[in-house]
Amino acid sequence: MAAGDAPATLSELRTDMLEKLKEVTGVTAVNTIIARFLNQANQDLHLERWPWAERRATIRTFDPYTTGTVDVAITNLTTRRTVTGTTTAWNTTNSFGDANAQALMKMTLGASGMVHLISTVDSATQITLDTSTPFMGDTALDDAGYAIYQDDYAVASDFDDVVDMRFFDEDRKIQLVGPKEFYLAYARNSVRAAPKFATLIELGPSGSVSLRRRVVFGPAPDKQYIIPYRYYTTNLAVSSTGTAAANLSADADEPIVPLRWRQALVYKALQLWYLSRQKNETMATFWHGEYTTLLLRARQAHGPADDRPIIRPRVGGYFEQARRPWSVPSRRLTTGTRWDSLQE
Repeated sequence: MAAGDAPATLSELRTDMLEKLKEVTGVTAVNTIIARFLNQANQDLHLERWPWAERRATIRTFDPYTTGTVDVAITNLTTRRTVTGTTTAWNTTNSFGDANAQALMKMTLGASGMVHLISTVDSATQITLDTSTPFMGDTALDDAGYAIYQDDYAVASDFDDVVDMRFFDEDRKIQLVGPKEFYLAYARNSVRAAPKFATLIELGPSGSVSLRRRVVFGPAPDKQYIIPYRYYTTNLAVSSTGTAAANLSADADEPIVPLRWRQALVYKALQLWYLSRQKNETMATFWHGEYTTLLLRARQAHGPADDRPIIRPRVGGYFEQARRPWSVPSRRLTTGTRWDSLQE
């Protein structure tokens, strides 16, 4: 970077902040603290949703597997968890490279609507069910029908949130709803058809501290679908070689924020510095004002964060939100004289 260029990398943003603080450069401990404040600032800035943090991905659903028949004995808990197949190929991969049966997939047995969770696929003809969902029938199964399917799928590893708060997939119009509403409608989710609804769930860490966000479709997919979706990323930094990461670490790393707005990171980091290091609320307030002003200009340049319905208080004469460019009629819910309307 030329000496007069705007700061772009972690090293340049750190130097810019040191100059504003009149601090000596080259002190490792101070550099570490400033890097931490800059990363905190980068996270704070992205509490709002910005177009440069949008990413695209797709989910390919599984085709339910029903080939062959199954037997289940009811002698004890072990036998109730053991499913034996006839002419099944559970550990064989299909033309997409997916095994016909996999751990954490769902399984229905016989005519029952009970949904069982697969713990392990032991062979082409044996599956062990999870201890929480053993076979609960009063009589053993003998050459019964079955289905193995999947209704929940992993989202991108850097998934933070969906872009459209109403639809997980805008192409197929798969409506996004909360978990409570979803499970009221799909308590077992054993019916398979084209997905119409989706909800986001968190399975909790397993083997690492990483989150395991997943999307659940209802009804469960009845065949292979390609489901595109847009989301906001948790990877807010990028290396000089183009590798995305959650934080700035190397000197040459850059935030994903466009260059014209990167100075906001320095302003926010300065606010954090004066609050935690200097206990100087006056200077902290000053730099918070600089940060807020720049973000207001950025929001004005990039438009509103989303287009969810809002309730707007009456602040004067009647006003109406302009219709969208594609001329979707406005929908309103009258709420009395204290509020204008629910607008979309």
